[in-house]
Amino acid sequence: MRHDAEHLKHIGEAFELPGDFISAEPYGSGHINDTYLARRMVDRHLRDFDYARETAHAFGRFQADLADLPGERLHETIPWFHHTPHRFADLEAAIARDVAGRADGAAREIDFCLQRRPQTTVITDLMEQGAIPERIAHNDTKLNNVMIDNRTGRGICVIDLDTVMSGCVLYDFGDMVRSTTRTGNEDERDLRVVNFDLSLFEALSQGYLTAVGHVLNDAEREHLAFAGRLVTMTIGIRFLTDYLDGDRYFKTHRPGQNLDRTRVQFKMLENMEQAYDRMRHIIDAQRH
Repeated sequence: MRHDAEHLKHIGEAFELPGDFISAEPYGSGHINDTYLARRMVDRHLRDFDYARETAHAFGRFQADLADLPGERLHETIPWFHHTPHRFADLEAAIARDVAGRADGAAREIDFCLQRRPQTTVITDLMEQGAIPERIAHNDTKLNNVMIDNRTGRGICVIDLDTVMSGCVLYDFGDMVRSTTRTGNEDERDLRVVNFDLSLFEALSQGYLTAVGHVLNDAEREHLAFAGRLVTMTIGIRFLTDYLDGDRYFKTHRPGQNLDRTRVQFKMLENMEQAYDRMRHIIDAQRH
């Protein structure tokens, strides 16, 4: 006798099983009883936690392996890619142009950026001072740019190398934080479901520092948590700039999508600001 998903969910409610029911599918080939593999929200969280750690470890290992690469400086394939002051200047120009007549409707988001202007130069200033060295970075550190072994759950290697260039490895860690720890969709309209998952940040920190912690200097370690905030703000600035310019760069499928993307990044940033002391504590704990 086969059961539909709703029936299986009802059966599961008779047991003390953690997490919310997601799905169930036939499992095995018993001749008498039917067996089902049930997936619950806690399973997905644990999977995300392990994948986050393995992704961060793979990118950390990638940076560590290239830390002593000899030869000339790598070619800058995308100039100003993670350069926040440059992106902020683009935003200011877009505000002044207001070619699509959207600045008034985005006044709150514009003000959000202007209030945080001093933060935009923190990392670039430290690099100019020599406190943070230039290293080889991947620059697109999403989870799907790491090959994961389906059997072991281990990260095998980093892929998608077209953005690899000389720069700051903090941006790699920051982009992992931005892209991995978000709840809700990137263009979510209901900001109540958007949040920053601190447990995933901890998994990223563990995986990353286990692989590359011995390479980083004190200034780099000191600004790892800040990098998550900065890259999140930078991507939000880019979405807002494109929205003000009439959606010319990022693909959109509905009106206002880039503004929704902006708001999601800024909601994430607010959450990170609130959790910043805990983020720094998590990073510091990896020293021991």
